[in-house]
Amino acid sequence: MTNLTGSYTIDPVHSNVGFTVRHAMVTKVHGTFNDFESSFTVDGDKVEGTATIKTDSIDTANEQRDGHVKSADFFDVENYPEMTFTITGAEVGDGTEGTVTGDLTIKGVTKSVSLNVEVLGVQEDQNGDTRLGFEASTKVNRKDFGIDFQAPLNGGGVLVGEKIDIVIEGSAIKNA
Repeated sequence: MTNLTGSYTIDPVHSNVGFTVRHAMVTKVHGTFNDFESSFTVDGDKVEGTATIKTDSIDTANEQRDGHVKSADFFDVENYPEMTFTITGAEVGDGTEGTVTGDLTIKGVTKSVSLNVEVLGVQEDQNGDTRLGFEASTKVNRKDFGIDFQAPLNGGGVLVGEKIDIVIEGSAIKNA
């Protein structure tokens, strides 16, 4: 990762913070957070940085569901307007893959989370800026963060799965 050395800021216009959760035991709901910011520094094998996501920017393509997820049943956006991730370490794998570990805080609860990261490339864009493309993914249990709303289904099972798949597709601009 020495070729990635530098400080970067995520370009939110060309990045996506998405998630998937099981719904009614038979399908999956996908969503994104539309308001986020992040910056990080790479110095050889050392990675430092933070990310902040505005919880009220959740978008599942359904206004009624979004309203419910913003309520105290889930994110309680009035009392917890942000979730944060602070990098605590990184393990560089062979080539373009590695793991970034950090403290994820949701609803005032902080847990260590590891993201599998793949660097997709580094390229100079049309404006002369150096861009770093990456994809990061992890799975978390929403109950670990105090998001424990549930509704049982008549045929057995539950309405909302506990496991949340998180995928970040990032385009970061190297700071001058």
